[in-house]
Amino acid sequence: MPGTPTAPTGRSTTQIFSACTQYAAATLVAALRAGLFGPRSQHRRILVVSDTSPSPELGTPLHLRPGFGGLAGEFDAVHSWNDFIRPFHPAGWSPRAQDASLWERAVRREWDLGDEEVELACESIQANPAQALTTVFGDSPVHIYADGLMSYGPTRSKLNQLVGTRIRRLLHLDLVPGLRPLLLTEFGVGSEIVPTDVFLKVLAELADSADTPLPASGEGDGGAPALLLGQYLAALDLITLREEEELHARMLRGAVALGHTRVVFKPHPSAPAHWTRALEEEARRLGADLTVLDSPVLAETLFETMRPALVVSCFSTALLTAAAFYGLPVARVGTGPLLEELTPYENSNRIPLTIVDALLPDLEDPAAVTSWSLPSAAEVRGELSRLVNAVGYAMQPQLQAGLHAEAERYLLERHAVMGRYFQRRRLTRLALPGGVPARLAFIPRSPAVRRLARKARALKQAATG
Repeated sequence: MPGTPTAPTGRSTTQIFSACTQYAAATLVAALRAGLFGPRSQHRRILVVSDTSPSPELGTPLHLRPGFGGLAGEFDAVHSWNDFIRPFHPAGWSPRAQDASLWERAVRREWDLGDEEVELACESIQANPAQALTTVFGDSPVHIYADGLMSYGPTRSKLNQLVGTRIRRLLHLDLVPGLRPLLLTEFGVGSEIVPTDVFLKVLAELADSADTPLPASGEGDGGAPALLLGQYLAALDLITLREEEELHARMLRGAVALGHTRVVFKPHPSAPAHWTRALEEEARRLGADLTVLDSPVLAETLFETMRPALVVSCFSTALLTAAAFYGLPVARVGTGPLLEELTPYENSNRIPLTIVDALLPDLEDPAAVTSWSLPSAAEVRGELSRLVNAVGYAMQPQLQAGLHAEAERYLLERHAVMGRYFQRRRLTRLALPGGVPARLAFIPRSPAVRRLARKARALKQAATG
């Protein structure tokens, strides 16, 4: 298989896999079981777990969460990156280039690696701890795996050439059949799909091995419940705490309006407890039977055990997992305002947000929710692929320069109906259709116009104050 690593003759290779979430670890295990990292007999396999949340000491480490035992069997050893680099935080620490060899010796000694050749498999190459590991092992080949919708977007920022040329391939789940990833294409990195059937078996094992009682499907008890998934977007500074609390209330109100009186809410593990209390009060007001599942189980395991009647979130990857892998009804809520307010334009959440908004039905449009079905791969390769490529070019025009002509054609044809996915100022700067006409381009930079605008705002505030 192209891109599959092989061990040098007469020597073993140590494969180091980095994972920050249970979803990521499940993706890795599926890739291993599918043979995408070669025969186990030829490699020593080490899993390095990290918690990159703001307060990792308050959470449950990945390797101590329910169901992890079923994943751990694929590895010869499991190590905590948090423990190794303490007191540094894994999201913000990477060794200086001149110290890399010192850290490599320390890692090899601590993990008993000897002088074995090392291969890395990391997620989110633009961020730590992946960057830290690629710095420590500066000569090792790198395999990137993507555990979400961000793989369909462009690389977040320009990578060091010495890192980019070491990347062998991108492994990803087929969350949107027919759509190809843009991630790392500037380095000519090819993509491989982690088989869906293998991934689903891993999720089923996680559900079976969880030591926390999970909600049943509800057959014979009023039908299956609706499942609401929190994302904790406030922690990413995408919205405020109050706005996210209201977003959850909208999820609940929308589900009840569609006739779902039994509802399960799965909050983000780091979310404040008072969100749950506010949602419970809203449920009582609406007459809904609300169950809050705050145990550290993977949200996707609920698709296996509950078979929910509807899955609702903002732009979570789990929405596409539910729709594409389990055939479950899904709905989005709150994506419109985020499209307008998300900054900067190149924010890596833009592609997941765009895909969910363009592809899935709005919860607050009942007719759309009840009539929606997942588009075919051929349909995705048409409209959605062109939209994603155009947005991807607008996000990273230097990295995706080859998409300029395609983006220009798309905007000429579709800007009138798809313009909400683009910022006019961005299109103006890139000289793309839909930007400010050239004869008016001077206005944002005119001091006189800015002074007039400030004066008008001041007068309006005085009149309404």
